[in-house]
Amino acid sequence: MEELARFGVSIPKELLKAFDNYIERKHYANRSEAIRDLIRQKLVEEEWKESKEEVVGVITYLYDHHKRELAEKIIDLQHDHYQKIITTQHIHVDHHRCLEVVLVRGRANEIKELADKIQSLKGVLHLNLALTTLGKSLPT
Repeated sequence: MEELARFGVSIPKELLKAFDNYIERKHYANRSEAIRDLIRQKLVEEEWKESKEEVVGVITYLYDHHKRELAEKIIDLQHDHYQKIITTQHIHVDHHRCLEVVLVRGRANEIKELADKIQSLKGVLHLNLALTTLGKSLPT
């Protein structure tokens, strides 16, 4: 059995309350299990950030289409990275906001860099990046 280390964490009460609600919704047995999973998730994300392995994924972002020159900047980024973009879908959420879904394929670090560039644009309200392996090394 793996040796466990214990450590203390200071956290605001409201944040802890929200975390406990998260634990309950996700059906964790205790805080330790949830914290371990969250740490693993962040470590994997950092590994993918540096990885040069080919992946496929989806970049989904919501933005204010009234933000000056934002649409042009997004289009310029997409053109600069056209070889990584499989397709895009544009959805009008309401009068002010648009959602774009971009299917991507390429090296993980390059896809992450593209997502970071989009997210940093003023007027992008939220971005989510979901990557997955191409499964070349997974047993069948």
